[in-house]
Amino acid sequence: MIIIVCGIKDLGKSYIYKKFEKTMKALVYDEYTTDDDFAKILKIKDIPSPKPKPNEVVFKVKAAALNYDDIWGMRGKPLAVPLPHISGTDAAGEVIAIGSEVTNFKVGDRVVSHGNMACRVCKACLEGREYDCKKRSIWGFQTGPLWGGYCEETHLPEVNVIKIPDDISYDEAAAASMTMLTSWHMLVGRAKIQPGQLVLIMGGGSGVGNYGIQIAKLYGCTVIATASPDKLDQLLELGADYAVDHRKDDWHKEVRSIAKKIAKPFGDIPAIDVIFEHIGGNHWNKELTLLNYGGTIVTTGATTGYMAPTDLRHIFFKGINILGSTQGTRAELEQAFYWMSKGKIKSIIDSVYPLEKAAEAHTKMLKGKGLFGKIIMKPS
Repeated sequence: MIIIVCGIKDLGKSYIYKKFEKTMKALVYDEYTTDDDFAKILKIKDIPSPKPKPNEVVFKVKAAALNYDDIWGMRGKPLAVPLPHISGTDAAGEVIAIGSEVTNFKVGDRVVSHGNMACRVCKACLEGREYDCKKRSIWGFQTGPLWGGYCEETHLPEVNVIKIPDDISYDEAAAASMTMLTSWHMLVGRAKIQPGQLVLIMGGGSGVGNYGIQIAKLYGCTVIATASPDKLDQLLELGADYAVDHRKDDWHKEVRSIAKKIAKPFGDIPAIDVIFEHIGGNHWNKELTLLNYGGTIVTTGATTGYMAPTDLRHIFFKGINILGSTQGTRAELEQAFYWMSKGKIKSIIDSVYPLEKAAEAHTKMLKGKGLFGKIIMKPS
């Protein structure tokens, strides 16, 4: 869109001038919501189109995926994000402009965001731990004002985009950007899973859970996945060997029973080697009881609650490893996309919405009923 602005009078001189400025449509909010009324604050607005800084690429957004931090942003909790705000950490599209210092991308390239923005020069970054950078921020969540993926065009530093393999669609790439990376880093980077291990994927019906199942199977593990009862068949179709309803109070007893059945022919200890955890709450201690001696639980979130009383006996007596995990490296994202391009990992997309129906999309994600996989939004 081109805006023409006409003005008269400058320092006593009368004349008419014209200013041409390209604009684009973006999903913007200027205030937080206190009652999750997303429709009240989310507006489609015309804002200036981005121009690349020397180290940046600008790309036309073809697809962007929802994450729970979008809701945190609209609530202003736990962080007061910059206002006015454009959310969206996972965006895929076509490069339309590059800065003067960009060397690895050209106009027309298909790219996807790597939303972990680190300084790249501190000790953690130089050791390949950009996820531990003290200056790290999440693009589309902590950045701004008006800097995220829910718009027609967006911009990122060259180091924060990667090329999409030819046989992966924009929708698939956007769905995978943060979520597949998080799952890969949890299992491969942190837990260092090995073939033959028994892995428990909590919340297998979620985006990270979907990828967690597939990554564990890629590494030759036996997978028990949990979800609500309406999603169990889908977990099995995705590759899980067993599916358990974690809404039951005694769900952990069913998991233990499965572990006994698996271990019996080999005389092994009937226990879980690795637990993929992002639920928290009252599931935590039950998970600890299931772990093998020297077993590992790797956690990246707590959707049912952060305050989880812990029975320390399970930890010290069995030598349990408790690992925290968040996002991952650019290199890990490229590794995961390689396996996706080989058909070993796929994106599960629940639904696709235009930006104009963003409130409906976020409400669906918040409620979670019937949700399986990722929600995608597209500029219309």
